[in-house]
Amino acid sequence: MAASGKSFLADAGYGEQELDANSALMELDKGLRSGKLGEQCEAVVRFPRLFQKYPFPILINSAFLKLADVFRVGNNFLRLCVLKVTQQSEKHLEKILNVDEFVKRVFSVIHSNDPVARAITLRMLGSMASIIPERKNAHHSIRQSLDSHDNVEVEAAIFAAANFSAQSKDFAVGICNKISEMIQGLATPVDLKLKLIPILQHMHHDASLASSSRQLLQQLVTSYPSTKMVIVTLHTFTLLAASSLVDIPKQIQLLLQYLKNDPRKAVKRLAIQDLRLLANKTPHTWSRENIQALCESALNTPYDSLKMGMLSVLSTLSGTIAIKQYFSSAPGAAATTARSFDLVKLAQECCYHNNRGIAAHGVRILTNISASCQEKDLLPLEQDAVFGLEALLVLCSQDDSPGAQATLKITLTCMVKLVKCRPHLSQSVVESLLAQLHSAQDNARILMCHCLAAIAMQLPVLADGMLGDLMDLYKLIGQSATDKKQELLVSLATVIFVSSQKALSTEIKTVIKQQLENASNGWTAYRIARQASRMGNHDMARELYQSLLTQVASEHFYFWLNSLKEFSQAEQCLAGLQEESSSSALSCIAEALKSYHKGIASLTAASTPLNPLSFQCGFVKLRIDLLQAFSQLICTCNSLKTSPPPAIATTIAMTSGNDLQRCGRISNQALTLSLQMKHSMEEFRNLATRYGDLYQSSFDADSATLRNVELQQQSCLLISHAIEALILDPESASFQEYSSNGTAHVESEYERRMMSVFNHVLEEVESLNRKYAPVSYLASNTCLCNAVIALLKVPLSFQRYFFQKLQSTSIKLALSPSPRNPAEPIAVQNNQQLALKVEGVVQHGSKPGLFRKIQSVCLNVSSVLQSKSGQDYKIPLDNMTNEMEQRVEPHNDYFSTQFLLNFVILGTHNITVESSVIDSNGIVWKTGPKTTIFVKSLEDPYSQQVRLQQQQQQGPAPAQQQQQRTAYSRF
Repeated sequence: MAASGKSFLADAGYGEQELDANSALMELDKGLRSGKLGEQCEAVVRFPRLFQKYPFPILINSAFLKLADVFRVGNNFLRLCVLKVTQQSEKHLEKILNVDEFVKRVFSVIHSNDPVARAITLRMLGSMASIIPERKNAHHSIRQSLDSHDNVEVEAAIFAAANFSAQSKDFAVGICNKISEMIQGLATPVDLKLKLIPILQHMHHDASLASSSRQLLQQLVTSYPSTKMVIVTLHTFTLLAASSLVDIPKQIQLLLQYLKNDPRKAVKRLAIQDLRLLANKTPHTWSRENIQALCESALNTPYDSLKMGMLSVLSTLSGTIAIKQYFSSAPGAAATTARSFDLVKLAQECCYHNNRGIAAHGVRILTNISASCQEKDLLPLEQDAVFGLEALLVLCSQDDSPGAQATLKITLTCMVKLVKCRPHLSQSVVESLLAQLHSAQDNARILMCHCLAAIAMQLPVLADGMLGDLMDLYKLIGQSATDKKQELLVSLATVIFVSSQKALSTEIKTVIKQQLENASNGWTAYRIARQASRMGNHDMARELYQSLLTQVASEHFYFWLNSLKEFSQAEQCLAGLQEESSSSALSCIAEALKSYHKGIASLTAASTPLNPLSFQCGFVKLRIDLLQAFSQLICTCNSLKTSPPPAIATTIAMTSGNDLQRCGRISNQALTLSLQMKHSMEEFRNLATRYGDLYQSSFDADSATLRNVELQQQSCLLISHAIEALILDPESASFQEYSSNGTAHVESEYERRMMSVFNHVLEEVESLNRKYAPVSYLASNTCLCNAVIALLKVPLSFQRYFFQKLQSTSIKLALSPSPRNPAEPIAVQNNQQLALKVEGVVQHGSKPGLFRKIQSVCLNVSSVLQSKSGQDYKIPLDNMTNEMEQRVEPHNDYFSTQFLLNFVILGTHNITVESSVIDSNGIVWKTGPKTTIFVKSLEDPYSQQVRLQQQQQQGPAPAQQQQQRTAYSRF
């Protein structure tokens, strides 16, 4: 867990000497020029690391040209090293700028008399096929080498032919007949035919080419019935169908036919493997007859290994649209009961099989059927699924082997899915989990705790019943300090926090702290404290953070833990809020703000240049501003309580003709208070906008963290709406846009409680608006204060992204032209346009695309005139500013585009390039970065010369005109 969930402070590396790109390249170039073979090889194999560190074209182009030189003049071992580097750095190949020169140096080796050198060159060309797909000299060399008498060269030619066929339609069309002749030729050895056949999987560029390749494969399957030939041909057949799409139903039928009729187990295994591939890729193409045929084969086979393979295909299909097609009655056919379907019979038969894998697939099929099919005759299958899951749970929880643990994971996943779709089954599922928890192995206990936590999050009604059993188990864990025991302590504590939704009792706190003192290390205590912060148990979290402060070696870690302790202390202050007591609310908020200010100071001290903790600082600053806004609103409401009763205020307002005056005993007071309320409303709307900006900048956050930010934003909008509806503008306030949020599916107890408060406040505001018109100010004040207190009484949840960054995505931008000195401007003549090239690289962490993926990058370029030089001219507004936006799709994490910018006005301009990303759902995320360069617009020499000449010619005339004008103006 420590490795998978990286702390925000874990990356901070100090004192590491970094070389810039040019120095690093020169260092490697020195190794390439060495006379020792070992040093040359060492320099070559270090290039992929260089590409990873400096992934921009200017360096990659230079580096690959140096490698091409080594390939041209080196020995075969060096060429092999260069080949491996090229294959490892395949995604950087398109950044080579001088492709012709690179290919020319590599290609010169193809004319060598050494067949091994030619073979390495062919493999090199094949690895470069993505950037030279239509090079005819490469095509010709591959064709020639296929006829070579050297086996090494022929195999290299086959590798290159496969890569070029995948990239080039022309090459695929031209080589198809050649491959066909070689495969069907009697002189070609069988092992060579087996290597040639897979090339046909790339013949999918058009329908006629795919059709001819399919016919050839059909002939091969019947002409060469040997096991190896059938396996290779069938697999190529499947890959070709999966790429061309049109022949997938035929391919499914062919594979089912071999699965049923061919007696060889190897062929059957291959058919099952390919059927699984097609089930994952195109489940919608599976007809009812296909699934029925697969069920019959599974029912009839005597071999467990084959039965498990077929069940894995069926379990994959059972979670897709194919299952609905299977259970939908055929037109004109009589409806049949669920238990009469072969799929159901098979699943029920396998649920209690002595092979764990078969049983797991059986219960998974029953679970998916119960979850996706709502028909009445399928309802009895729910109990079958529950009984099967309980039996597997008992079996696997006692076994510590990897196979049993994998089966247990499938079982527990099915339990969570079944409980989510069928809540009435949850009681029996939870009881069976708690019953097995005491006797299970430690590995199984950890997984079962995760399952219980997931169920309790979905159905909090069940949570209270778990606490007794969980606390008993927590006491019995023992004094062992093994890794599994530590993991179990964290998992059990998490379930306990989820189960005790409101607050932890003193007894529970004592038991947890006692166990931590006896059997845990500091990391375990920190993880439990982190879980307590996520679940809103801030009292427990504060004590644990306090105990850890003296156990860390780095001051950055100390400040991080101290900030967490202060935040927990602040939230604990808010837990003491009392309803309908605005004075105590103000004192609680003041105490919380005091702790929050201490915490933000520690958090700032914990940040480093490598880990700026920007999300954490942004989230906490917004929380501080929100608490201050709440405090200000309560103060304003208390001021309004000094106003006269509504009837008197209304009379004063009517006599003076100002409706706003009814909120105070004199007009100045009324106006001031109404302005304060308006200011509060605008402040809450501003906070909502800032929460929205924080949301948009958190591209790498998990969904629970984003939902948490969204809830904070909604609470700000709710209060601003309540102020508007009750005080400022009751007539035009609308409730429709706010009332729909309550129906959304909630994922956590924090969200559930916040949504409950939202709905309650909206009902109160709406009922006040309907009952009283105009609304009494006393009632308005009470309603607003109660709304603030109700929101603050829900313990804040610090979600995962506050502590862990599971996904890491960043963008590096490079602008050209760029000045040597960042403060130095680029000189441009005002009658020319600047071609600004923007290149960028998307950099990922260890788990790219875990939560969301980048679909495209949006680049926004704007320029601002900083200082003007020269005379003012009347210039069209279009020429005064530059505002441009382009969207580019990264390819292999690299993108490039250009902007043409006008600088007609003489002076210094500030150009800002800002990037944001668009994910696969079309949502824009403001991830940055923002880069700035300066441009100095100069007058072109010809215009300057013409202007100077005009000034010299017209110099005396204005002076004379001025004198005449002065003389005449006297009369």
